Amino acid sequence: MLEYLRIKGLALIDDMELEFGRGMNVLTGETGAGKSFILKAISFVLGDKLSVDLIRPGCSMAQVEALFHSKTSGGEEKETILRRTISASTGRSHFFVNDALSSQDAVREMRPDLLFHISQHGQQRLLQPSFQSALIDSFLETPSLLERRSSLLGELKRVSEKRRSLREQIMALTEKRELLEMQQSEIDKVSPEEGEEEHLERERSELKQWKASCGSYAKSLELLSGTEKPGIIDMMCELRHSVYALTVQDPSFQDFLDSIDSFRNVLDGLEGRLRKQPSRPPGSDADAVESRLFQLAQLKRKLRRSIPEILALKQEIRSTLSFLDSCSLDLQQMSRKEWLLSQELHGTLELLNAQRRLAAQRFCTALEEQLKGLGFNEHLRVIPLEGRSELWPALHGKKSTLPPCEELRETLLWSPNPGQHAHPLDKIASGGELSRFMLAVVGIQRFSDDSTLVFDEIDSGIGGMTLNRVSERLCALSAKRQTLVITHWPQLAAKADQHFRVSKEIHGGQTYTFCKKLSAGERQAELKRMAGLGDDGGTPPISSSCQA
Repeated sequence: MLEYLRIKGLALIDDMELEFGRGMNVLTGETGAGKSFILKAISFVLGDKLSVDLIRPGCSMAQVEALFHSKTSGGEEKETILRRTISASTGRSHFFVNDALSSQDAVREMRPDLLFHISQHGQQRLLQPSFQSALIDSFLETPSLLERRSSLLGELKRVSEKRRSLREQIMALTEKRELLEMQQSEIDKVSPEEGEEEHLERERSELKQWKASCGSYAKSLELLSGTEKPGIIDMMCELRHSVYALTVQDPSFQDFLDSIDSFRNVLDGLEGRLRKQPSRPPGSDADAVESRLFQLAQLKRKLRRSIPEILALKQEIRSTLSFLDSCSLDLQQMSRKEWLLSQELHGTLELLNAQRRLAAQRFCTALEEQLKGLGFNEHLRVIPLEGRSELWPALHGKKSTLPPCEELRETLLWSPNPGQHAHPLDKIASGGELSRFMLAVVGIQRFSDDSTLVFDEIDSGIGGMTLNRVSERLCALSAKRQTLVITHWPQLAAKADQHFRVSKEIHGGQTYTFCKKLSAGERQAELKRMAGLGDDGGTPPISSSCQA
């Protein structure tokens, strides 16, 4: 039950506090006074969107607070305080449940247990076949069949999509298979190994360095020893003889002769070292290295990839070809799973369709009784119309075929008067008839015992004795649970347990919406205004409230 509502900074509402009671709570007022903003505020705090434009000019934010009373499964009283704010600058809103920050999804999950809103928009939903089917489904003996049906259908879609994706992948790879096998053949001919090219480059570099070193050894040795002409050592010998002869004549040349002998010893040592040429790098074969590097270069040109990329391609090709070889088994397993799921869906739909036929009969029978109590002809008929839709196509196996999975969906036809053929609601139902039809639906629907029923001009398009029937039915509902009713009819407002008047006033150049709970005398004046009576026109009685 909605006990308390506070609205701040919303549209024409500056700061409004309302305390609702049990039974029927009626809001009345002139068109445009702001009744709809109060309902918008209730919907807003329960999770509906609210445009930033509806924040009152000059306010930094709009805020709505609501206090709901309910009972736990153990019969204990429970309070739920909801609060929601929306910022004018950012447009962002925040939810609070019992002063703890919460989420929009969490609040929306609570909504069915707190409030059920029936508006003129809701009446139009009655014309939608999907809504009619959902109403009938609420009378199923085993509601879990709906969850099972949705679960199986979702799993079928996932398996089918996975199988479709796999088939497309196979087709795309199959077209490339010839190219992949050709590339694999080229790679296998050369059989490159990881790091091989770098290793060969190092070998070639070492061989080049060895050959260059050998050439320097030979050149140096030739300069020292000579071959076709005397080398440096021979020339040093001749130089020594000449200097020795000078030393005999002039002892001062003795130091030069000693230096020549010393240098001769150095040259002899160098000659010995040069005759020990460096050994060839182990395992190196220049021709083999060049030949292998040439093979690798040709492979790189053919495949237009580096060796690391070729090695990665080799692994990719192996994986792809292995995948193509094994995916046929995966396809068979998926097809088998789809077949089994489709069989299970067939069985579930058979049970669901049978229960829907029974639920449609029970729903229509209960609805007829409700409608007859709302001023419709005693001979009216509400007839379920069967329609079928294909949920899943037929599956063709090697030995058998599964027919398509067809779902039975029941919609409503009605004949309000004797002698009329039954037609869909949108063909023959007036606005007033839709209002009563919706009220009849509410009367047989299953709600939480503590949820508040909100009727937004449910009496639109009706009057006279029919309006009295509607009033009586609303009173019957209000006796079981709290109702919040917006109406322009004094006959209905007169039955309220609590009467609130919504008005629009201008103060200091600003427009405000106010909502006041009326006393007995104020109710009489409001009912008189609603009836369009003057001061001497009498006053509709108010003693016939739902509580009375």
